[in-house]
Amino acid sequence: MKMQRGFSLLELIIVIIILSVLVGSLLSRIPYYQEQAEKTVVEQMAGALQSALVMRSGSLMARGASTKELGALSSDNPMAWLQQKPKNYAGEFYDPKPNTVTPGSWMFDLRSHELIYVLDHGEYFNAGKDGKKWIRFHVKLVYEAPIGNKSGGKTELTSTLFEPTEPYRWFN
Repeated sequence: MKMQRGFSLLELIIVIIILSVLVGSLLSRIPYYQEQAEKTVVEQMAGALQSALVMRSGSLMARGASTKELGALSSDNPMAWLQQKPKNYAGEFYDPKPNTVTPGSWMFDLRSHELIYVLDHGEYFNAGKDGKKWIRFHVKLVYEAPIGNKSGGKTELTSTLFEPTEPYRWFN
C-alpha cells in the first residue's frame, strides 16, 4: 500500500504567492471599474435629460409657446422635467461648492442655471478650468432664420441641447 503525500510547504507557498498576485491585480482595477460605472451613469442621466428637454420644447412649440416661454428652458432646472428625480439629486443651491453635496450627487446652481454632478470617483477624470471634480451642464437653445428667409431678421428655435458647459473627459 502506497502512502499518499500532501502538499509540501514549498508547493503551498507557491500557490499562495500566485493567488496573492492575482487578487492584488484584481483589487487594483476595482477603482477604475467603479469610475467607469459612474461615468456610464452620468452619461445615461445626461441622455435622459436631453430626451426630456426635447419633449418639453416640443410640447411648448406644439401649443404655440412664445419665444420668451421657449427661452425660459435655458434657465429651468432640468430635473423638473423628469417624472421622478434621481435619488442622488440634492436640490437647488445658490453658487454651490463641490463640498455642498455628497460626492456622487446632482445639484442645480440657481446663479448660473447649470446642473452639476459632483464626482465620487475622480481619479481618472480630467478636471475643467476651475480644477474641481465636477461636471457642469447647461441648456443651449439654437435659433436660426427660417429656410428661404433672406432678411435674417426673424429667427426660430431649431435645436435644444443639454450639454456640458465645458468639455470634460476621463482618461485611462
